[in-house]
Amino acid sequence: MRLIGRRFGSAPLAVAGAVVLALLVVVAVFAPLIAPYSPDAVDVGQVLKPPSGAHLFGTDELGRDILSRSLYGARVSLLVVGAALTVALLVGAAVGVLSGYLGGWFDALVMRIADALLAFPILVLALAIVAALGPNIRNAAIAIAVVNIPGFARLARGEVLALRHREFIEAARAAGSSTFSILVNHVSRSIAGTMLVYGSLRASVGIITESALSYLGLGAQPPTPTWGGMVATGSQYITEAWWPSFFPGLAIFLAVFSLNAVGDGLNDALNVRIGAVVRRRRRWGRLFSPPARPGAAPVAESSAPSVRP
Repeated sequence: MRLIGRRFGSAPLAVAGAVVLALLVVVAVFAPLIAPYSPDAVDVGQVLKPPSGAHLFGTDELGRDILSRSLYGARVSLLVVGAALTVALLVGAAVGVLSGYLGGWFDALVMRIADALLAFPILVLALAIVAALGPNIRNAAIAIAVVNIPGFARLARGEVLALRHREFIEAARAAGSSTFSILVNHVSRSIAGTMLVYGSLRASVGIITESALSYLGLGAQPPTPTWGGMVATGSQYITEAWWPSFFPGLAIFLAVFSLNAVGDGLNDALNVRIGAVVRRRRRWGRLFSPPARPGAAPVAESSAPSVRP
């Protein structure tokens, strides 16, 4: 863990992304304490006022404070995407692990369903799901979860296929461990890092998907503030007022940037950790391996020796 932390900390972009993401989370949690105004407070005397000391981000077409609505919009976007990606990760990883480990007809059935879902563009599939269920924040979260489950399932399956015949898995089987114990204590722990990196990268796509659904009026319904909905409303007045759509758009950019940067940093850090473990095992293996017999052919060294999690 110290190696991962040092490697992650040595990447300025990843650290910047983590700081921005932490600030967004803090803002979302403490929005009622930070927001200077109520997000739904209408003031017809302050319609489309530019940024000023009284309204740092200006006001919208109803005189509502854009800063306050952007802060509350962070709660909606991060909550929806966080809940949806958590469900997608748990369901997709569970299905993928079972599919890769059990194989057979179950693996074929799961992968064909995943292929069918992956054949649709993410946004098109999300739009179809929300249109079928009805436009609201809960159905938007369901749509984001459903469109991300196949990716998690395929990734987990691929990782398990590479692990299920490794020595430590075979040793666990020989020791009498149950299938459930092997999947939980060995397989799941081995793929956790990869799934975490993939999840952080998919979260940025989730932010874009949620914003697109809100932009089209299929996410949280007015007067609930959402970044995508604020951009959609502000775009109607873009020729006379740039700020109603600029600031929520900037919030979307910062959220996507921070999640991508954190994902890239985690990927680099975990790859370095794995490489260090492999090199250490190779070094110790050469040190304690018996000397080769004269005339014996050299044994090819595996490029990816087994590493017990």
